[in-house]
Amino acid sequence: MFGRAPKKSNNTRYYEILGVSKNASQDDLKKAYKKAAIKNHPDKGGDPEKFKELAQAYEVLSDPEKREIYDQYGEDALKEGMGGGAGAHDPFDIFSSFFGGSPFGGGSSRGRRQRRGEDVVHPLKVSLEDLYLGTSKKLSLSRNVICSKCNGKGSKSGASMTCPGCQGSGMKVSIRQLGPSMIQQMQHPCNECKGTGETINDKDRCPQCKGEKVVQEKKVLEVIVEKGMQNGQKITFPGEADEAPETVTGDIVFVLQQKDHPKFKRKGEDLFLEHTLSLTEALCGFQFVITHLDGRQLLIKSNPGEVVKPDSCKAINDEGMPLYQRPFMKGKLYIQFTVEFPDSLSPDQVKALEAILPPKPTSQLSDMELDECEETTLYDVNIEEEMRRKQQQAAQEAYEEDEDMHGGAQRVQCAQQ
Repeated sequence: MFGRAPKKSNNTRYYEILGVSKNASQDDLKKAYKKAAIKNHPDKGGDPEKFKELAQAYEVLSDPEKREIYDQYGEDALKEGMGGGAGAHDPFDIFSSFFGGSPFGGGSSRGRRQRRGEDVVHPLKVSLEDLYLGTSKKLSLSRNVICSKCNGKGSKSGASMTCPGCQGSGMKVSIRQLGPSMIQQMQHPCNECKGTGETINDKDRCPQCKGEKVVQEKKVLEVIVEKGMQNGQKITFPGEADEAPETVTGDIVFVLQQKDHPKFKRKGEDLFLEHTLSLTEALCGFQFVITHLDGRQLLIKSNPGEVVKPDSCKAINDEGMPLYQRPFMKGKLYIQFTVEFPDSLSPDQVKALEAILPPKPTSQLSDMELDECEETTLYDVNIEEEMRRKQQQAAQEAYEEDEDMHGGAQRVQCAQQ
């Protein structure tokens, strides 16, 4: 974060809160914090605000880098560069790091809060048949689990040391001078302890996890895809994600991704199918068979004497998708009909059709009036391409007109000069 370097002020308050001098050692800071924290702990009737201030002061002064920034620039630099870092840690957590809980018996009223691990999300591709019939898929996954040999301590003895690089905070702050009055401060995980705030002696490292506290485990999960599930629906396995010490394990979440089907399209609980009829079938009746998603053969036929018009749609009840968790209820199957017309007809076919079909409407104009009309010529056109071409032409003309206007104005200006 960038900011203007604060004036060297307000850099003694934390020392005053702890009651120590500016050249106090780390041991002096620890002793002062312990004594004042016990006295002002809320469980003993102390002032919660004073207890919080003590934690803020100790957190900053116990970290060599934060202390250097505080001594040089004061509180404003810490708040500005660390996003409110002067009070970033829970005061009860800092207290517990000294005493392992409440020293007064009965445990702290707050207790130590555990952070929650991240969820692991996996996409799961399924076919429309899988969602219609339901299915189960076995998937092998790798995840981190707490080391059983050291119970997640990382060491044979179960002991660990506070990281000297970050003083147990897990974070380090670096500062750069960008100019006479500009500084840049960045907070990043400590490289020495990988953000854990503690280190383990090399000789004491657990031989199974090598001090990492977790080991990899392969696990097979059976994912049950129920009938009627939707694209994008989630199937959750609680507490099956990566484990970590003092962390509530997250979930593994599978997100269903429906693959395209060559024949059927799905919209909610309904299925849609497109079918092309010849003109003869549309006028004289049709009959065809479709194979459903479960392999059943459905006979589709028209009623006697029925004429099917182009782009008409018909529905069949209870042949759509099963409803989720109500699989015996189903939506509808919609069939969209397209009628394929012949490219041309012979004169004999025209005469035969005119004899069968309803008569054409007679003209309201006399032969003399028709002779006075001008004849026109029809030609085939793709209306979408035609409109697109016209829009491009209009845009080009507008651009050229704009160019002419600017060019003309420039010439007039030059003439005046």
